[in-house]
Amino acid sequence: MSDFPTSARVVIIGGGAVGASALYHLCKAGWTDCVLLEKNELTAGSTWHAAGNVPTFSSSWSIMNMQRYSAELYRRLGDEVDYPMNYNVTGSVRLGHTKERLQEFQKVVGMGRYQGMDLKILSPEDIKKVYPFVETHDLTGALHDPYDGDIDPAQLTQALAKGARQMGARIERFCPATGARREGDEWVISTPKGEIRCEIVVNAAGYYAREVGKWFGRDLPMMVMSHQYMLFDTVPELESWTKEVGHKLPLLRDVDSSYYLRQEKNGFNLGPYEGNCKAHWVTKDDPFPEDFSFQLFPDDLERLEWHINDAMERVPLLGKAGLSKVINGPIPYTPDGNPLIGPMPGVPNAFEACVFTFGICQAGGAGKVLAEWVTEGATEWDMWSCDPRRFTGFEDQEYCVKKGMEVYGHEYAIHFPHHAWPEGRDKKLSAVHAHTKALGAVFAPYNGWERPVWYARPGDDVSEDAQRTWDREGPWFAAVREEAQAVRDAAGILDLPGFSRFVLKGAGASAWLAQQITGKVPNVGRLGLAYFADDKGRIVTEMSVARIAEDEMVLITAATAQSHDGEWLRRHLAPGLSLTDHTTEWSTQILTGPKSRAILAEVSDADLAKGWLTHQTARIAGAEVWLCRVSFAGELGWEIHSKVADTEAVWNAVMRAGKGHGLRPFGMFALNSLRVEKGYRAWKGDLSTDYTILQGGLERFVDWAKPEFRGKAALEAEKQRGVTKRFATLVIEAGEQDPPYMATIWHEGKIVGELTSGYYGHRVGACIGLGMLKTEVNVPGTKVQVEIFGSLYPAVVQEDAPLWDAKNERIRA
Repeated sequence: MSDFPTSARVVIIGGGAVGASALYHLCKAGWTDCVLLEKNELTAGSTWHAAGNVPTFSSSWSIMNMQRYSAELYRRLGDEVDYPMNYNVTGSVRLGHTKERLQEFQKVVGMGRYQGMDLKILSPEDIKKVYPFVETHDLTGALHDPYDGDIDPAQLTQALAKGARQMGARIERFCPATGARREGDEWVISTPKGEIRCEIVVNAAGYYAREVGKWFGRDLPMMVMSHQYMLFDTVPELESWTKEVGHKLPLLRDVDSSYYLRQEKNGFNLGPYEGNCKAHWVTKDDPFPEDFSFQLFPDDLERLEWHINDAMERVPLLGKAGLSKVINGPIPYTPDGNPLIGPMPGVPNAFEACVFTFGICQAGGAGKVLAEWVTEGATEWDMWSCDPRRFTGFEDQEYCVKKGMEVYGHEYAIHFPHHAWPEGRDKKLSAVHAHTKALGAVFAPYNGWERPVWYARPGDDVSEDAQRTWDREGPWFAAVREEAQAVRDAAGILDLPGFSRFVLKGAGASAWLAQQITGKVPNVGRLGLAYFADDKGRIVTEMSVARIAEDEMVLITAATAQSHDGEWLRRHLAPGLSLTDHTTEWSTQILTGPKSRAILAEVSDADLAKGWLTHQTARIAGAEVWLCRVSFAGELGWEIHSKVADTEAVWNAVMRAGKGHGLRPFGMFALNSLRVEKGYRAWKGDLSTDYTILQGGLERFVDWAKPEFRGKAALEAEKQRGVTKRFATLVIEAGEQDPPYMATIWHEGKIVGELTSGYYGHRVGACIGLGMLKTEVNVPGTKVQVEIFGSLYPAVVQEDAPLWDAKNERIRA
């Protein structure tokens, strides 16, 4: 075709709501030389059969931001692009059956308030005033969200598409992308109409995203579920009520029974998320189709019988309605249920905006986020919850199917802080997994690695149900206290497999690294924390840097950061330098506590007089190990790094030597308690791009004397104008629960900050909060309040020093 575009700055593959939103937002950012390719008509994938609900509710801060933005955009979009849209802002009522569910609602109300949304908790009596047809006899309350509603997915997509076209973008319908190849610095996308050369490509192919990803050498962590919802005929009583009051019923979600019920004209739309769910396109007799545009699966109502009956008991009016239609369509799922938005791991100038389970309510925000990734290289909100790099390659298809079905079957489940989901486990086991398990370890996965989180004693309840609580004093509490006290008084050992580990070397490696981090590169033989900022001075990541030689460094970072940090380093790596990933070759134990030196003296030939923040090679049980004198627990201690093949022998030797010194294994829960007492930050909690280096209280890790480092100009400007909020430590007179992530901090009736960590410190005997506080309030001794599940608890701002061993005398001993 003569008018077919042969070049573009960006090519988007996929014409659903997300692809159209990405195109629209790229144009809004000034990038109008963009082409969207759709194999059929716009909306032909999951968009056309989507129910179109638009909730703002989420227990994730970043996803709530994304969904809130979508709702705000949709309210103005029709007028903005002059396209008629059926967007019904009805509000919603989310029912709660238990105390724990009401606590989740109260947590979300606090988050919503901080984002400017007026969410409310309803009593069972108040529910009837908002939704008169519901039975409330067994409910504990409900969450009312006035911003919830539903939208026509096709109209939304067409409105976004029209807006993008008005700004100059191209949309090629009935033009499937059939392949991609790299030529020089360009992508060449093949289609039946010809080839398009582009600078950047975006995979927005929905449930086809895995097939598209294969063109880029990428195996996307995803699977496809079938989701059914049912449309019911007009109910006269509902029709009369609607005419009388002049509006529709709010959208009803019975989250403990796992379904939503929406007024559809004068009938109902019922959509369950059933536990006995079904995955598609994963077996030989159900192969992945070449084209499933505008198609559905056969009805399968038997597996929904319980939910249908429960809904009719909850809203008896539904029982009077005749079933008119069943929609059963494909919906993609990642292993954690969140979409993939951001850089395509390991692939230059390629991005993903796909695998959306709730694509309609997230499409607006996803387009904004994707456009920021493409045009600015970073996003306004920290979007780690959706970053494709949160998956690191161990997620095979069996894992993806198991986790996808688990997420679907528990779509409305509460995510408790000490609960670990059971599917897809034991993907990566430590060399001493059998030993820790025999000692009573209870495990949770970290980037697929099974790590001990606490050690159960005889009689402790280790059932999954016992983990489902917000209460601090779950069955782990007493055991964790004993573990923390052992570290304080004697010694503890933590098996910590999976640290991400990179070796950087080459002429000029040290000089290059100095430009990437805010502080100094350690001297040879020493190690230290290094902080990486983006160009805006925001916190990208934290790594431990051990300098082996003048131009050779070992960089160690969190297990979950393996793909994120590795990609960041490679993307900025100077020519001639070498960066290699050695994560799978090594394992680590943390040996810490006042008796740790005596234990090591019995089993190693190390120079144990070497000071804090030094490293050395030594031998334990005949094996060469690498000892780093550092401890995230805040006590005298060492990290013992050993080759995986040697780890069991090293562990056994240390455990034997430790018997006479009170050595006790401890887990991640105890480590969390110990680290908050020291004010040590956790990655993607306390440390994220939501905050700058200066806001994070990390100025002591900034070397202002360096002529240049990434983010320096932004940080200098921020310092000059004044930092508006800073990292703070609070001691909280909390009740029975520790504060959740993003709990709000109040002062004189106003929100003045948020907590990024909250946990009980067993050495200091208090609930501790780490977070961000407005500078004018961030004064030691200031009395504030912390909102914990709807109630305000007294708290006091502390000095800018650790609560435990403020002068680091124990750690330097």
